[in-house]
Amino acid sequence: MVYAVVRAGGRQEKVQVGTVVVLDRQKAKVGESIQLPAVLFVDGDAVTTDADKLANVSVTAEVLGEERGPKIVIQKFKNKTGYKKRQGHRQDLTRVKITGIK
Repeated sequence: MVYAVVRAGGRQEKVQVGTVVVLDRQKAKVGESIQLPAVLFVDGDAVTTDADKLANVSVTAEVLGEERGPKIVIQKFKNKTGYKKRQGHRQDLTRVKITGIK
């Protein structure tokens, strides 16, 4: 079983060939291919974490589309002062499909 752990934005994701992953917004258009940096590479029983060897590992992904995350509501309130504030946020995301790990 071959898989890799890649750095994607501020998180790390475990991926295999064919896995569909939702990442933070990437600067790529739909249909383009992007490279993701590997943090860990597992090929059967061999586990690679050395930075020099990981420089040779390439994880490619195809951009499937862009989407937005769920709405998060931020509310602030201070007692006895009449201060209240309500704000919303939706994160921009990119859906990618892993096409190769070499």
